[in-house]
Amino acid sequence: MRTNYLIPNKFKPVGWILFIAGIVSGLFLFGTDYETEILNVKVLAVYGGDSIFSNDQGFFKIIENSILDELIALAIIFGGLVIGFSKEKVEDEFIYKLRKDSLVWALLFNYLVLSLAIIFIYDFTFFDVLVFNMFTPLIFFVIRFNFLKLKSQSNEE
Repeated sequence: MRTNYLIPNKFKPVGWILFIAGIVSGLFLFGTDYETEILNVKVLAVYGGDSIFSNDQGFFKIIENSILDELIALAIIFGGLVIGFSKEKVEDEFIYKLRKDSLVWALLFNYLVLSLAIIFIYDFTFFDVLVFNMFTPLIFFVIRFNFLKLKSQSNEE
């Protein structure tokens, strides 16, 4: 089976480290509202301002911002992509089917959860749901794919 979009298997441990560290630190940051001055740096903002109605707004501004949450988000995204799209040691038709089915399932399940959130969650809590929703397709995919892979390996024994 030819899969041009997969990266070599040797990158998978790095993906797991990034993914788990990102999720753990992200949950910690979300739960404690931790703020640090260590990672405050000047960054280029495509659009800067506290809100669209403030006087101090504009495009392409240099602002000072803590980049901790951005680093955590990138760790989750890149770690999840590396895990999900690294070749397995044995990459065959069955693994290809598991990967495809898991990806479809993750997207459908994600949008079912998002639809329920749209119906039942309001105000700024909904914004938190949208932030988590950036990561849930990858998280659902990684969990489902690895669960089905482990389940199939235990059935073979």
